[in-house]
Amino acid sequence: MARVLVTGCSTGIGRATADVLTDRGHEVVATARNLSALDGLDVAQRIALDVTEAESIAAATAVAGEVDALVNNAGICFGGPLENYPIDLAESVFATNVFGPLRLIQAVVPAMRARGAGVIVNVSSVEGFVATPLFGVYSASKHALEALSESLHHEVGHFGVRVALIEPGYVDTAMRTKTSPVDVDATSYAELQRQWSGTDEKLLGGPRPGPECVARAIADAIDDEATPLRVPVGADAVMVAQTRKQLDDAEFHATMRESLQIDW
Repeated sequence: MARVLVTGCSTGIGRATADVLTDRGHEVVATARNLSALDGLDVAQRIALDVTEAESIAAATAVAGEVDALVNNAGICFGGPLENYPIDLAESVFATNVFGPLRLIQAVVPAMRARGAGVIVNVSSVEGFVATPLFGVYSASKHALEALSESLHHEVGHFGVRVALIEPGYVDTAMRTKTSPVDVDATSYAELQRQWSGTDEKLLGGPRPGPECVARAIADAIDDEATPLRVPVGADAVMVAQTRKQLDDAEFHATMRESLQIDW
């Protein structure tokens, strides 16, 4: 049994992960910005945590105590063309998706390194290795998380600390319903948005899977010491990852345009 701190447990992947880990016998410390959002979760401990605030992280990790595994799941996503994307919004995306995980890593790794064991699981995305139109800032944040994770893998593996990147494809979560403050229809990219709409159904051939498949992959990464650094989750993520490795940029972009029926 491991003691696992999971961020972003109010909904979606984080909440499903807390449930799956608990079902497997792990001691889960579930966190979210709003403590009341954790009501109903049957976990060992529930703590308020805002990953963008250093003071909140210090307080939460002090209450949580020593953990065997950290799951950096909390994240935000707002779309919009880069030409029109508000810089302050981009900074908030990076504050949550990149600097939040880094702060938590810095909070828990010293103890893991000292005892020669521990697991860091960072929840990335298919956008972490393939950038898509109209989600450039989100893609950039996940590319950055992938780089941090790979560097961390090289740095702390020497001390017996494992790192895993979970890379989900399209998943049905609350993040999907959040409205971007950027009105794409009022920009020169309205036609691109029209063509890009429905990409998930084209890739999946049906509705998005639920967050439970990602939760199981996260739990497997904690349980299985043979887990590789990168774990694509979902048929679409696996397909895109394999295709990207096999083709150069021009070939890949042409293939995706044809598959997704986009002429932009």
